[in-house]
Amino acid sequence: MRIRQLLALLVVIGCSLCTRLAASTGPDDRPLTDPKSVVSSSDSSARPAPIDDLYYTKSVFGAAWSPDGRQILFTSDIAGRFNLWKVSASGGWPIQLTESDDRQYNAAWSPDGKRIVYQQDRAGDELWDLYAVPSDGGEIINLTNTPAIREQDPHWCHDGSTIAFAYKPKDGSQYDIALLSWSTRKVQLLTHEQQPGYAWNVVAWSGDDKTIYAGRVNPPFTDADVYRIDVATGKMENLTAHQGTIRYLGSSLSPDDKTLLLSSDAKGGYMNVALLDVATRKVTWVTDLKWETFAGNFSPDGKRYTYIVNEDGLIDAYLIDRSTNHADKVELPHGLNAFSGNPNEFAPQSDRVIVSHEASNQPTDLWVYNLRTRHADQLTFSAIASLRATPLPPSQIVHYKSFDGKIITALLWVPFNLKRDGSNPAIVLPHGGPTGQMVDYWNTDVAALASRGYVCIAPNPRGSTGYGLDFQKANFQDLGGGDLKDEIAGVDFLKATGYVDPRKIGIYGGSYGGFMTLMAIGRTPDVWAAAVDEYGIINWSTMLKSSDPSLNEYLKALLGNPEENRKVYEEDSPITYIRSEKAPLLVLQGDNDPRVPKEEAQQVVDILKKEGRVVDVHYYPNEGHGFVKRENQIDSIRRTIAWFGQYLMGTNPAPRN
Repeated sequence: MRIRQLLALLVVIGCSLCTRLAASTGPDDRPLTDPKSVVSSSDSSARPAPIDDLYYTKSVFGAAWSPDGRQILFTSDIAGRFNLWKVSASGGWPIQLTESDDRQYNAAWSPDGKRIVYQQDRAGDELWDLYAVPSDGGEIINLTNTPAIREQDPHWCHDGSTIAFAYKPKDGSQYDIALLSWSTRKVQLLTHEQQPGYAWNVVAWSGDDKTIYAGRVNPPFTDADVYRIDVATGKMENLTAHQGTIRYLGSSLSPDDKTLLLSSDAKGGYMNVALLDVATRKVTWVTDLKWETFAGNFSPDGKRYTYIVNEDGLIDAYLIDRSTNHADKVELPHGLNAFSGNPNEFAPQSDRVIVSHEASNQPTDLWVYNLRTRHADQLTFSAIASLRATPLPPSQIVHYKSFDGKIITALLWVPFNLKRDGSNPAIVLPHGGPTGQMVDYWNTDVAALASRGYVCIAPNPRGSTGYGLDFQKANFQDLGGGDLKDEIAGVDFLKATGYVDPRKIGIYGGSYGGFMTLMAIGRTPDVWAAAVDEYGIINWSTMLKSSDPSLNEYLKALLGNPEENRKVYEEDSPITYIRSEKAPLLVLQGDNDPRVPKEEAQQVVDILKKEGRVVDVHYYPNEGHGFVKRENQIDSIRRTIAWFGQYLMGTNPAPRN
């Protein structure tokens, strides 16, 4: 594993935007991978990665510049919980700013640099409050203190008098924008959304703080617009009104208030970057790609802006000089290279940007890139040093055809020193969402499993993002149908490599990946020898009765009206098939999960125990949707490794149910 020290990073310069990006063709031209070309490399030093080393490797995200550009704030679990830390922008030992058993996200400095506002929930319940702490440390104040309302994603106005943020009552399905007065602590709604499941988000304050630019998106994330809202009156104008289903996602407002930086799929259903003239509403396209491209921010001096390109699960970061329209790619190793900064990745002086880098064998770290010298210095060092002596199986991107000819991308990890004799165990890793994508990120679970001899594959089936809107919508009213067949095609790919024993294939997923795990062992029981379900859905109908209302509107967008589409809900629910499963099942669940409530896990366990099947369950108190406390992360992966070790590893797999 590469543990990187300070080094210079060269940037490609002097190329026109269109020329620079001409090599990126898009999802339609993905070459198929010959399974026999997959190779297990030899490495005599390979050994199982120590669990503690993997999970004591730090997570770092949510960077924010101080107003003077001298310090950088971020969220990290350095101390085992996701709290706020700050460090000198030139590097050094980070200082812990807050301490809480609960997670703290989306921190933002006040314009005068005296305070920091952030969001925090309780035991994973996602009912966020806004908190404030002095930037040098001190007494923490709960600004909102509303146990039945979500308040999140704070944005200071320029004079520091008001904070705009997203607002949703616990029992409501809509997200509105609210304003908090710093002096009075009073909160008032700016928007009053009536459409179920629609969500507003803050894009930017105007320079005079009289206007907020905001986004509004529908529940399945297939249609969105950008609005200009008068703060005093609430009067709003739709700046991107359109016919049909198109997404316009606002990202940044130029310092002169004249131009909005956007991402939109108006060009053929693929996300691209554009500039919107606020006065004329004319759209000027910056990119024309079939890979997802997302806008970043304008620099404070207005001379540059940023965007990222997600090419088949690898992300690159670009800087554009507005005077020349030349795009410079920040040259980092393959993986995920994205800008980081709330509200802006640019330093206040416009001379530096924060870049986040990670890969399947490199945990996330923050880097500071100097625009004048074109060098980057590593700011954080997340990995445990002992991992240097533990080579981790690298990822590779593969492509295969599914049952109907669709090309599917998957991330593949092949352990070192395997024999191509059809004797090795494998694990399929369906991702969450389903509106999501498996990308080449640092995945401690995969590192733990692949270093222990499991071939791991993580497909991006239909319904995934990253491959255009049509592909994203291809599993609507067919959850666990065509997308499950895409996962099964991944199993066929594994078998065709010659490395994998068809009797030793497991499946392991969380959230929608947990749903897919349950659907897989129920609908295709003869494929799987073992399974691990983390907070997965067993029954869409019971989910609608107990899950968060905003998520319920998203589910209705995917499955249709539950009264009119009962057959779809039944056919797309694992509970319809789960009694046919044969694979021993481990279920892991957070007690306080607001998205996939504990009752879903209880249903699975009760049914299988009644049927006399092999099933085990563990519930984690004070955890919500996903396990964020280090001791629970370690416990869950140890249980998972033990489960697969019992039922997959070895020459004689245990009998199935």
